[in-house]
Order: sequence, then structure tokens, then C-alpha cells
Amino acid sequence: MRYTKEIFEILSRGGFISQNSISPQRMHLYDAIEDDFQQYQEYFEGIGFLLEGGNGYYYFSRSESKVELADKVQRMADWIDRIDFLKTFNTAFGSGFSFRKSNILEKFSSDIELKEKARHLYTDLKTNEEKMDKLIGDLDRQGFVELENELDSTYKVTAAFHYIEELIDCLTIIDTETEQA
Repeated sequence: MRYTKEIFEILSRGGFISQNSISPQRMHLYDAIEDDFQQYQEYFEGIGFLLEGGNGYYYFSRSESKVELADKVQRMADWIDRIDFLKTFNTAFGSGFSFRKSNILEKFSSDIELKEKARHLYTDLKTNEEKMDKLIGDLDRQGFVELENELDSTYKVTAAFHYIEELIDCLTIIDTETEQA
């Protein structure tokens, strides 16, 4: 278990370590966790973090109070809107998909639904370009995308994106209104 510090630095900030990362270092960390998962899991559990794995990625989780859980639900609602926007941009948006901000901005000119969904993203920002900068920044900070090519600003969606997709798929919306006859 030589990489506990490096793994902790990434995962403790809410990041992910993905199998298909562009970074050779992250791919190496993924392989290290994969090889000694039980040992890493026990080590991090001892300091209050639960190391969990998904479909090609690892992350930390913790038990949370009701207040923390309420905040998390609000953040999740924001991510639902972001993922809905990205899937409207391209239904293939997911692990392994590559894109550029310019691709999204170009599609605004021909896709009214995309424009409408963008209005609800980051309502404090005025232009679509500012909103896309913020969206890509959020995706990058969380480890859902990585810069693949600096020259043309191409981003690649990592396996960690499965986490947010699976979380959304797990949600069940219950209609609390009853129809009156």
C-alpha cells in the first residue's frame, strides 16, 4: 500500500480515480487499488472514509447527518439538470465520449431544446459560454472529464461518469398528488 497519500488527496476532495483516466498516474493508482482493494479499504475505514468501487472507478463515501443529506439532495438536483443537458447535447455522452466546448456552443444555434435547458443551468451566469466554462469546470473538478488534448481543448468523459448516471437511475420519483374524481 504505497499510494495511500496520493489516493487520499484525490478521493478526500470528492474526486474519483477512473480506470480509463488520461493521466498515467491515475491509471496507476486505479491499478494499485484494484490489486490491494481490501487493504486500502481497511486502511481508509480506520480514518473514517469508506472506499467504494463502481463500474471502472473508485471514490470515498461517508455516513452523513440529515442536514448533510439535505444539502446532498440539492446538489444532486443540480447534477440531474446538468446530465439532462449533456444527454440532450448528445445521447452518447458517457464514459469514453470526447467533446469540445465549441461543439456544445455550435449546437446552440440549431437546437432550441438545448438552449432552453441551458437557461436553467447556473442561473447567475449570463452567457452560454460562461455556463459551459462552469459546467466543464465542475465536471473536471469532480473527475467526470479530463482534458485529453490541450491544443483543441478536447475533453474525455471518464468511467467516474457512471457514478452520477447510476445515482440518477436509482432515484424514484413518487407522485404525491392524488387525482380527484
